[in-house]
Amino acid sequence: MSEQHSDPDIARALAVAEELRVLISTLKRRLREEAHLGDFTWSQIQVVRRLEREGSATVTSLARAEGVRPQSMGETLSVLKAAGRGSGAPDPPDVRQTVLSLTAACRERIKAGRVAREDWLFRTIRTKFALGEQKELARAIELLKRFVDS
Repeated sequence: MSEQHSDPDIARALAVAEELRVLISTLKRRLREEAHLGDFTWSQIQVVRRLEREGSATVTSLARAEGVRPQSMGETLSVLKAAGRGSGAPDPPDVRQTVLSLTAACRERIKAGRVAREDWLFRTIRTKFALGEQKELARAIELLKRFVDS
């Protein structure tokens, strides 16, 4: 790797990669602050996102999808249910299992969080960037989409 540092193009790409990583981490943190997610852990937030994206699921299927033991997932879901974010009902094919869903209040909070994040982004773009810079930012977004597609 030290040989690559002597190549200015490689050194520049490494520096950009580091700056981009730090910037994305900071932006993610700032967006989480704007969403007012409360005192939930990262794993609890991930489960809420999965249930929103994929719909109701059993403890076993959620545990498998998140790569944790069913007992651990059960604890995560207990916290979400106690906070009014999730609800459970017997699984029709196997009444021994519980199918978990997000509550309507949770779905509203998710929606409100998205609106808050987009509002913060909109206000920041409009107040901190001149029109030409907004166009540059739009171009940068197109470039960043290539990361996601790679």
